[in-house]
Amino acid sequence: MKKKGVDEFPFCVHLVNWNEGCFGKPQGTCARVDIGQVLLSVRCKDSNSHHAQEALRRAKFKFPGRQKIIVSRKWGFTKYNRADYLRWKSENRIVPDGVNAKLLGCHGPLANRQPGRAFLNASA
Repeated sequence: MKKKGVDEFPFCVHLVNWNEGCFGKPQGTCARVDIGQVLLSVRCKDSNSHHAQEALRRAKFKFPGRQKIIVSRKWGFTKYNRADYLRWKSENRIVPDGVNAKLLGCHGPLANRQPGRAFLNASA
């Protein structure tokens, strides 16, 4: 039997290499998700939070299982509450660190501190 090319026998379904997995075989990667694990985090202004909540409500139908939308009391992606963050920001105890923030304490080497932030009050 001779082999024919695509142009010589055009009414045949040709199977190419990258198309071999299209017959119902499970392939690819998946994410292992635990119960209670955060799937998505969105940071936005308080005035636009209803838009983000609606977008997440629509997006949760694309995932299997049951998802909850929770509005955080934290400031951005940090681990600090909003009230604490604003108070520490006014006291210059918070240093921005990318999308996160670092809280300055009273301990640690002085060589790593900036001149205006070398010492804090002992009550802080």
